[in-house]
Amino acid sequence: MRGFRISAVDPASEARAGHLELGHGTVDTPAFMPVGSAGSVKGLTPRQIAETGTQIILVNAYHLLLRPGPERIEELGGIHAFCGWPGPVLSDSGGYQLHSMAKLVKIADEGVEFRSHLDGSKWRLTPEKMVEVQERLGVDIAMVLDHCVTLPCDPRMVREAVDRTSLWARRSLAARRREDQALFGIVQGGVALAERQRSAEEITALGFDGYAVGGLSVGESKAETYATAAATIRWLPADRPRYFMGAGAPADLVQLVGMGFDLFDCVLPTRNARNGQLFTSRGKLVIRNAAHAEDRGPIDDRCSCYTCQHFSRAYLRHLLICKEPLSVTLLTLHNLHFYQRLMARIREAVRAGTFSAFATRFLAVEGAQSKEEGCST
Repeated sequence: MRGFRISAVDPASEARAGHLELGHGTVDTPAFMPVGSAGSVKGLTPRQIAETGTQIILVNAYHLLLRPGPERIEELGGIHAFCGWPGPVLSDSGGYQLHSMAKLVKIADEGVEFRSHLDGSKWRLTPEKMVEVQERLGVDIAMVLDHCVTLPCDPRMVREAVDRTSLWARRSLAARRREDQALFGIVQGGVALAERQRSAEEITALGFDGYAVGGLSVGESKAETYATAAATIRWLPADRPRYFMGAGAPADLVQLVGMGFDLFDCVLPTRNARNGQLFTSRGKLVIRNAAHAEDRGPIDDRCSCYTCQHFSRAYLRHLLICKEPLSVTLLTLHNLHFYQRLMARIREAVRAGTFSAFATRFLAVEGAQSKEEGCST
């Protein structure tokens, strides 16, 4: 990582705007990363992704390890050449995916043994192996292997996960060979604040290039998520990028930016687009609803994306109902444009010193929308 610079801080919150300089370009923060686990954001070309305002994407080292393999990607010029994305790339190590396949996984201090969800083949992963995989991929930011638990969880298991995450973090740093690649540590601890603090103190003492808060949105309430995030960020250094892993809804992004987080990722805008649920300036819209069958208007008359400028709700509903592949492209374009425009507006508000007022207005609209039955317009 070449550097991280904070350019503005909101006077009434912890929100901050800055610049993250990486090998393949500069990312304006706070930033949202679309998820392209297998090297592809579903339904979009790299050019279309860039046109939404996206500056950095996320891939998943676990998925790319299983196929086509890091050796092949390295031989073909690295992840940027392989998938045709010229900008920065962050790779998740796959800790969450391994946690979500509990029946196929055995976790010990030495590493993780699991069966592939693709063909049942046996694999063994270690923290050192996941560093090697991500270095071969050639990503700009690599995440260490961590141990994530499902909540609610026995306190003993939370302590063990924190211990193992710290052990693996130390081994990951020792295995590092590429200084041109940023390596981020991950804080675990469930919703137990004492364990979160211990994890944060142990991980930050190791001197990573950036820090992530993981192990949330895995079964706890929204109130617990926010309370844990707000407490944990106080134990992370302010001069390093701070990444909240798996943040989803637009309201989550606004709330978490207000706490001081800089990076986010989630499948929500792309997955919801494929299911016909769209984000608009007036709240969520379900394009499949019959009310849109003869609607000549765009998804959002305040949106400047390609989809809203060229296609009616009626046509988009028709594509979705007919299961036309074009529906995935057009609806995903809109949702990612909405997310990236939201992040741009957040950055503008932080630089202007008006983020708190912006957040109040935005969350009021989101709150009113969430009370409507079906969350559709």
